[in-house]
Amino acid sequence: MLFERRKPLDLILETAAKRSLTRQLGAFDLTMLGIGAVIGTGIFVLTAVAANKAGPGMMYSFVIAGFVCALTALIYSEIAAMVPVSGSAYTYSYAVLGELIAWMVGWALVLEYAVAAGAVAVGWSGYANGFLNAIGMPLPIALTAGPGDTVTLADGSIVHGTFNLIAFLISLLITCLLVLGTSKSAKFTAVLVIVKIVALTAFIVLALPAVNHANFVPMLPNGWGTPLSGVGVLGAAASIFFAFVGFDAVSTAAEETKNPNRNIPIGLIGSLAICTVFYLLVAYAAVGAMGAQPGGALSQSKEPLAFVLRSIGHPQIGNFVAIAAIVALPSVVLMMIFGQTRILFTMARDGLLPEALSRVHPRFHTPHVVTWITGIAVSLFAAMFPVGMLADISNSGTLFAFFMVAAGVMVLRKTDPGRNRPFRTPFVWVVGPLAMAGCVLLFFSLGWNPTIKYFCIWATIGLVVYFMYARRRSHLAPGNEKLLHGYSDPLPSAPLVHEGPEPGP
Repeated sequence: MLFERRKPLDLILETAAKRSLTRQLGAFDLTMLGIGAVIGTGIFVLTAVAANKAGPGMMYSFVIAGFVCALTALIYSEIAAMVPVSGSAYTYSYAVLGELIAWMVGWALVLEYAVAAGAVAVGWSGYANGFLNAIGMPLPIALTAGPGDTVTLADGSIVHGTFNLIAFLISLLITCLLVLGTSKSAKFTAVLVIVKIVALTAFIVLALPAVNHANFVPMLPNGWGTPLSGVGVLGAAASIFFAFVGFDAVSTAAEETKNPNRNIPIGLIGSLAICTVFYLLVAYAAVGAMGAQPGGALSQSKEPLAFVLRSIGHPQIGNFVAIAAIVALPSVVLMMIFGQTRILFTMARDGLLPEALSRVHPRFHTPHVVTWITGIAVSLFAAMFPVGMLADISNSGTLFAFFMVAAGVMVLRKTDPGRNRPFRTPFVWVVGPLAMAGCVLLFFSLGWNPTIKYFCIWATIGLVVYFMYARRRSHLAPGNEKLLHGYSDPLPSAPLVHEGPEPGP
């Protein structure tokens, strides 16, 4: 049962061709989408979290998390170039490891994309509400946080929120952009990426001259940490992993990419390489300029990069970095919702979810039904829940998916060695096992309570849904085989190659 119902790669490509999305994204678009998904809450906010767990040793945490992601990017590039369709890790697992594993990967990716989108929206709303307070236009306290979140007033009293209006509205706005067209979303993201890169460059240029090597002592105040402890360098690496998550969202755009065999590897590896260089420079400058001991000022800040610049005598640039975060973080929400809709779209196309979710808009050529459902769900989620441990919970689903993709690529090297591979992972029998080991190490470094416990609960719910609904409705289920090569109702589809004017209103 575990490895049954595998969907051949040729059949996956055939299915995608029957109801495909418009190919309109190039290598530059994909790289910008990848950077837009990666640079966000992780570097602008979680630097403080990493400092509190590992102190100056968070430099090593960035290296560990980046190394695991680099190995995974090489793995993803091979399979994404071979199978340029929507679905990412879910689709790859379906072809190699079977339907049950594929379902669990798709189910886990909800943690990576939808949970992350809601978490980033809530984090962004904190910056936006702070800006409204600064200009004298504050929202009522009840509309600045969800019922599960608290707000500290100027007098030190703590009150509960009711509905996070800003987080709700930004999620809906981004959903509208995604419905209108992927190319418009890509152009919007590219502008925000430039804003983020300018802000991080300004931080590096100003903070590097202020580096004092005394701030790196002691380097490892909490040691290296151990699995399940959630602290030390490993604990910080597991958390800061969230700062790198998103590069794999490039692969979810494979079905909308021109010349995907060439452009998908460029987008995956290029976006991750650019982000890693920025992260290492930012982490070094932040630690060296301000110090990063657990419990210190940096580790307690809600806006660590802006705080560093203000503390070393650049308050105006610090404010600019804070504003840049406000302007640019929505691009992360966009890519998370984008990735989630493409996963669900593909699962619906395979029969595991209601077929209506795979409908494509006849004018905009986007999966509008699933986009609206996902966007509304993320909006309500962001409005009602606090950030809390959501970053770590999101990481758990991502690491599970990364592990399965690495396993799948190695299995495919044995089961289908003759298939054309436009990009081949170098030293795959070294890179693959190292990627899997890194994912396992970071997963258990998240700590059992509550992260791994919540992941197990979510996985159990997924198994129940699969055996009670998805398994018998799958196009690979006995009696449903005719659905593999045709559809029971004439749903609108977009052409594989769009040659007319750019879709849009």
